Amino acid sequence: MSKLAVLASGSGSNFEAMVHYFRQQATADIVLLLSDQPQAQCLNRAERLGVPAAAQRVRDFPDKDSYERWIRDTLLDSAVDMVVLAGYMRLCGPTLLQAFDHRILNIHPALLPSFPGKHAVEQALDYGVQVSGVTIHVVDEGMDTGPILYQEPVPVFAGDTPETLQKRIASVEHRMYPRVVEAYFQGEVTLKARRAIWKEEPTWDCGF
Repeated sequence: MSKLAVLASGSGSNFEAMVHYFRQQATADIVLLLSDQPQAQCLNRAERLGVPAAAQRVRDFPDKDSYERWIRDTLLDSAVDMVVLAGYMRLCGPTLLQAFDHRILNIHPALLPSFPGKHAVEQALDYGVQVSGVTIHVVDEGMDTGPILYQEPVPVFAGDTPETLQKRIASVEHRMYPRVVEAYFQGEVTLKARRAIWKEEPTWDCGF
């Protein structure tokens, strides 16, 4: 059974959805949660779910590379096969990317390449788009620039606020992120020249 670790900075709702999914499917085990925010709610979720967790502030290390060495060594000590970012608000540097080459996935609340970065939901509303969405991609050295594995549209309604749109996006994230992660580590999708190649086109209903 594959061993997965989650990196998170916030509430951890995607982390919890993934734990429940894989406990039902029994195709992988979430063995660890790491956070850069010792007060983050995701740590409370991990305790309630019985998932080992640890947190360290970046500022408590001499530099970012030292912090990422702590993450890398902790992941390797747990024999982690793949890393999943779930609201982790930091760019991954060379230390992590080299240790887990093409084995770090991320989810983003927009249809990349539109609206990368931290405030994607607000930017989409400010721009006036009628459709936002969810993107799941492989992590590289850029900000939300890695090869895209899956995207699903989410409608934007008149009168939407960042909170209402984020809630609708989150429902898609919780449903699809574990499924795409599972497909990726089971080899249903591979990368060639930075492009995702599915063995068969996904037949999931987007609900749009």
